[in-house]
Amino acid sequence: MDRRNFIKTAGMAGIGALILPNSLFAGNLNKSKVNVGLIATGLRAQVHLDELLKRNDVEVTAIADPEPRMVEMALKLFEKHNKKKPKVYGKGDYDYRNLLKQKGIDAVIISSPWEWHEIQAIESMHAGKIVGLEVCGAMNLQECWNYVDAYEKTKVPIFMMENVCYRRDIMAVFNMVRKGKFGEIIHGQGGYQHDLRPVLFNDGVQPYGGGVEFGEKAFSEAKWRTNHYLKRNAELYPTHGLGPIATMMDVNRGNRITHLTSMASKQAGLTHYIKKTAGENHPNASVDFKQGDIVQTMLRCENGETILLTHDTSLQRPYNLGFRVQGTDGIWQDIGSGGFGQGFLYFENEMEKSHNWTNSEEYLKNYDHPLWKKHEQKAVGAGHGGMDYFLINDFIECIKADKEFPFDVYDLATWYAVTPLSEASIAENGSSQEMPDFTRGKYKNRKPVFGFDYYE
Repeated sequence: MDRRNFIKTAGMAGIGALILPNSLFAGNLNKSKVNVGLIATGLRAQVHLDELLKRNDVEVTAIADPEPRMVEMALKLFEKHNKKKPKVYGKGDYDYRNLLKQKGIDAVIISSPWEWHEIQAIESMHAGKIVGLEVCGAMNLQECWNYVDAYEKTKVPIFMMENVCYRRDIMAVFNMVRKGKFGEIIHGQGGYQHDLRPVLFNDGVQPYGGGVEFGEKAFSEAKWRTNHYLKRNAELYPTHGLGPIATMMDVNRGNRITHLTSMASKQAGLTHYIKKTAGENHPNASVDFKQGDIVQTMLRCENGETILLTHDTSLQRPYNLGFRVQGTDGIWQDIGSGGFGQGFLYFENEMEKSHNWTNSEEYLKNYDHPLWKKHEQKAVGAGHGGMDYFLINDFIECIKADKEFPFDVYDLATWYAVTPLSEASIAENGSSQEMPDFTRGKYKNRKPVFGFDYYE
């Protein structure tokens, strides 16, 4: 669907959203149970579904996905939790529109391939369905404005589902930042440093590894995600690294990102993987992937802070998102795979200018965020070390209590915009790209909300 037809369709998609002037969530004030629909039921969506089905205050009433295999896997989760089967919309790519017409659905969670996010999210907002949107980067800059414009027209909120912000050690560091432990924050780093080669290729049967196919011959993410590496050269997945740092720097809430510059290395990792796995004569060994193996993007904020993002997914490496928070009084360096305490801290005054790192575990325990202290037991067994419990919990509890989402449409537009802006910067030999103010000036008076225990 081209952009002109999409905008026309989205504008016609309003199915009579009933917006109360003083309500953030279209009349769901003090709602005891939230009715949810899923648009896409792939492996990531199934993690969300598993969390939703554990709850007594949620009913998943409908799912939409054109892939019968994924629908079947999702329905097995309803059996696992002894929950009523949902209505299934699986008749082609656009049957989700019939889900949006279903009465009684309060919210949808969208976990589809990235190129579908814009049309599905905006049509959902016009249909009066609160949106939880899985993360990625925008296809182009106009897409970001389209999200903002749809929200400002419909007043239907959208929640960017960035789970890394809820990682326990990151929330503890966030708590330390809020309490002034690091002094004035100067610089932050993060990224997506994750060997995705077994995700980007498979044999068409198993979701991870086992072959070097992608596109139509592949299964799950390799069916669509790898095509972005084929056609684009950008910071493809910015929100995991940017989100936590942005919350600590009050981006869009008294501060904003003003511009960025990006550079990419050459591509060799994916080709090497294909040759090593299937031999130099495999047809995919000669594919020209545009995505550089290492992409680094530097962002600058209006208040003077800098942020460095690293996208590193095509080479062999251990998993590590590479966080760093540095201020006038202290520094934290993440060195592990997300386990609590896997990192180093240094506070000059407390450590008597020793210039020696200390293990962060004791400090992080002392500054464990109140949300983790309160909900730790409920998060046991949830995806990504418990992060996914907090993600879903915030989504549902905010709807029930008519509270502002911690990451809203303005955050989504800003974080997503890093991808097309980095793409332009790389194409122009690292030229500086201006970050639009998607809040249209409102950032100056917006207050931080993430991390506050604003519900019981």
